[in-house]
Amino acid sequence: MEIMNRWRKEPGARLQGSRPLDSSKVQAPCIVRVPAGGYRLFYTAVGPAKPFATCQGYILSAFSQDGLEFQTEPGIRLAPQPALRHMALRVLAPTIVQCGDGRWRMYFESRGSANRPTVICSAVSDDMLQWEHEDGIRLQGFAGVGGPRLLALTNDRCRLYCFASEFLSETGGQADRRSSQSVVSTVSPDGLNFEFEPSYRMRDKQADYDTAGITAAEVIRPRASGEDWTMFYSAWQDAPAGTVVPPHPSLDRDAATAGVSVDFATASIASDVAGYRSRIYVASSPDGLTWQRGDCVIEGAGYGGEGIDAVHAEDMSLVEIDTGEYRMYYAACDRAGNWRIASAVRNSGQ
Repeated sequence: MEIMNRWRKEPGARLQGSRPLDSSKVQAPCIVRVPAGGYRLFYTAVGPAKPFATCQGYILSAFSQDGLEFQTEPGIRLAPQPALRHMALRVLAPTIVQCGDGRWRMYFESRGSANRPTVICSAVSDDMLQWEHEDGIRLQGFAGVGGPRLLALTNDRCRLYCFASEFLSETGGQADRRSSQSVVSTVSPDGLNFEFEPSYRMRDKQADYDTAGITAAEVIRPRASGEDWTMFYSAWQDAPAGTVVPPHPSLDRDAATAGVSVDFATASIASDVAGYRSRIYVASSPDGLTWQRGDCVIEGAGYGGEGIDAVHAEDMSLVEIDTGEYRMYYAACDRAGNWRIASAVRNSGQ
């Protein structure tokens, strides 16, 4: 796993808000290699052109021939549906796989009002541009699940890693309600019906850097028998004691119950930069189930520091760009609260 610890950040941003659909906030990238050539980057966004007043986010896309310079594509790939209680406000954190019939399936975190647990849903597409939401919920449980990352296994089976929330209190503030956010896994024979695997893949609150939970975990299978599996995961560190953190709007039960339309992006960014930190770490496993934590591979300079990822580096998505070489795309937030998509490449040199 030592080689997976060495990453070189690439200058600048791969994507930042540039239009009314995404000018307020961009997060949670998913990179896909296009069979005809190039790369498509899916990402969560919100802006003044949101489709309805209480909308908290949707999924957009951008295309690049080289994986570095991206051009946004018109329109919304997938939006929340107010008529569906579990998908009424926000869809985010896509992960995409090509099906056996040539179509593409997207799994994504789905959010309704703050008093409903988050769930994972899916959509299908022939061209990765027009997506049709599939009925039902692919995965639900705990006090909410999200941040899905799909991994193909053998014999058409797949494993989905995601976070699982557990709340100690349903009446307290944000810190009480989101008391734990650990990584779990599920398996499916068909990509539609998933069952939880026993126990946890990665528990949070095991180190000082993950006191506010783990938001995503992406796994790379070993190339040869006897090699380890590799996981990259993004962990949040809680704000220092005594810090006044404004409630995140997605957890604002009173606003959701009253149907209040808040400036979601402004309120969420205020919470993001109120003392929290997020970083990206690596872990190894002999079987994809039992994991040993490793080092931090991506982090910023910290509060007051320079760089587009000074405060947050999270929700990574990886693509193989050459045999055994990878580029990692990740959500980055600077000290002023600007969210962008950044990238790093695995440094296999001396």
